[in-house]
Amino acid sequence: MNFNTTMPESLLPYYKEELAQYYVAFNEGHSAKAWNHLERAHILGQKYPIAHTVVHWEMLKFGFKIKSSKEILGQIPRLIFGGVKSFVGKVPVGNPGGANVPPLKPFPIDNDLQAIFVSAGV
Repeated sequence: MNFNTTMPESLLPYYKEELAQYYVAFNEGHSAKAWNHLERAHILGQKYPIAHTVVHWEMLKFGFKIKSSKEILGQIPRLIFGGVKSFVGKVPVGNPGGANVPPLKPFPIDNDLQAIFVSAGV
């Protein structure tokens, strides 16, 4: 079993940039663009418990901000179990993390995110 703990330093700047872009887009009133950055941060961080949990926390808060009961209810189990799944290395790779997709379904990873993983050596 592969236990993941913290995100590699080589990947951290990309993850932080996606979260930063989320805040900018949301504060400028661009909800769809903001959400896309959260999904990208989720894909980058989903193998690492703390990063994974932080994104689900932000997704839960996003659900409250946009008053989406579907997102709020969908994020609660993801917030509880996502970090545990990361720790034991059992995440659905490429899953964007929102309540609009099945929580255990893997998804293809966009080419630009694949390039980030390669560049970061992970």
